[in-house]
Amino acid sequence: MSKNKFDFNRYKITNGKSFSLSEYNPKEKDKEVEKSDAKIICKEDIEELSKLQDVLYASKKNSILIILQGRDACGKDTTVKHIMSGVNPAGVKVTSFKSPSTIELEHDYIWRHYIALPPKGEIGIFNRSHYENILVTKVHPEYIQTTKKIDKKFWKNRYKQIRNFEKTLIENDTVVLKFFLNVSKDEQKKRFLDRIDDSSKNWKFSSADLKEREFWDEYQKAFQDAIKNTSTNDAPWYVIPADNKWYARFLIGGIITDVMKKLNLSYPIVSEEDKVNLQKAKEKLINE
Repeated sequence: MSKNKFDFNRYKITNGKSFSLSEYNPKEKDKEVEKSDAKIICKEDIEELSKLQDVLYASKKNSILIILQGRDACGKDTTVKHIMSGVNPAGVKVTSFKSPSTIELEHDYIWRHYIALPPKGEIGIFNRSHYENILVTKVHPEYIQTTKKIDKKFWKNRYKQIRNFEKTLIENDTVVLKFFLNVSKDEQKKRFLDRIDDSSKNWKFSSADLKEREFWDEYQKAFQDAIKNTSTNDAPWYVIPADNKWYARFLIGGIITDVMKKLNLSYPIVSEEDKVNLQKAKEKLINE
């Protein structure tokens, strides 16, 4: 199968008005995409991404923000590890957002995310992100420290604030890529059991994850509302079927690579004066 013929846009949500999460099957995989072919293409994408990142780092014209959201055990960590395996660590920063600290709670909820943004020339990955403030907090509104009434207007304002935040980033040359790793309840159960049975993975399991699983339906509704209200042409969501890890990696790697290629990145142009100085430097080194 040729990757060029594959339509990644089928997973892209630019207008969420009619979005329904129930229409997206976590187990889906294209029948024309064989696992063996996908692994080869994914390897090629990793190599291509390494080259693109090198030019991105040199040009300092854009920054890339990759947002990964999903249920516990949806594969966010392994996706980062796999897709970014070939890039220069100096140009990539992964931030995993946990419960906010006391200092972070003294600021607005976007503050800690803003200061973690990648500078121009670099790729930033948010493993969980500012979206936790309309996901976890929507399921557990008791976590919110505010004097404002938490009602439909409150959430409507938060969606607007997040859209404005991302709009500002895009207008200042940051490419925003948002991935929702859509895992099924059955697959999550399987992965939880694997973490319990495999001693090398015990550290990954938390009883808190099991507690949050009890709110499955509430989280599904929160994810649907978030995608519906924050998908735009410039900052779309990609809903990735995540039950098959190899297929999820194929999709995410392909999308990131394709988007970066469309930036038409190039190395900085050296002036004629600099070229002359380079030759002088070369001659001096040769004649040492």
